[in-house]
Amino acid sequence: MTGLTLYPALDLKDGRCVRLRRGDMDQATIYAEHPSAQARVWQLAGCRWLHVVDLNGAFAGKPVNAQAVRSILASVTIPVQLGGGIRDLDGIAVWVEGGVQRVILGSAAAKNPPLVSQACRGFPGRIAVGIDARDGLVATEGWAETSAMAALDLGLRFEDAGVSAIIFTDISRDGMLSGINLEQTVALAERLTTPVIASGGVGSLADLAALKQAARGTRIEGVIVGRALYDGRVDAAEALSLLAT
Repeated sequence: MTGLTLYPALDLKDGRCVRLRRGDMDQATIYAEHPSAQARVWQLAGCRWLHVVDLNGAFAGKPVNAQAVRSILASVTIPVQLGGGIRDLDGIAVWVEGGVQRVILGSAAAKNPPLVSQACRGFPGRIAVGIDARDGLVATEGWAETSAMAALDLGLRFEDAGVSAIIFTDISRDGMLSGINLEQTVALAERLTTPVIASGGVGSLADLAALKQAARGTRIEGVIVGRALYDGRVDAAEALSLLAT
């Protein structure tokens, strides 16, 4: 095992860096007025990736925080993965050409699966699929809608598409610091050949240690951490050290 990648989350709402509770836009805690400055903090801490989400864009179905995203891209040299409101090939092209290393398709992947295959062909190695689940079922449109499709079924649909990663989030745990849903995350990773990034619920180094142990022998590649990093419950340097091997 070569270790897990730590992805600090920069969730953007109205141009600021926030964290939500269970995806509720009305329960947003502001952590940074200037996302670009926060991005530099994570890079200086030794992080090798950033996970950026345009929360307004996820609900609007189109990019809303583009200025904040561009400021992040201009402020760091580490790769950035971006999701939220990206719904078509033109939108993907804009961000790939603008410096985003990996574009995340969430609602678009669930509602328009052929787009994922087209995007993977047009931008090989640059497309990830975000699977956000509530009680095991896929949620879309900024988590406002829940479908009848199981998260695993959606992941299996893209096995041969060329997706670089599946980002799996348990919405019920997101921002709650209650620990990752290891059972569902591991079950998904054991069935897929595509690398899986865990998301939702990290509240302590112990949660990261539990994920690291559970990830052995699976395709789990990394973990997204948001609120716990901002609250100081997880120190970035300690987390990086823990996940490194």
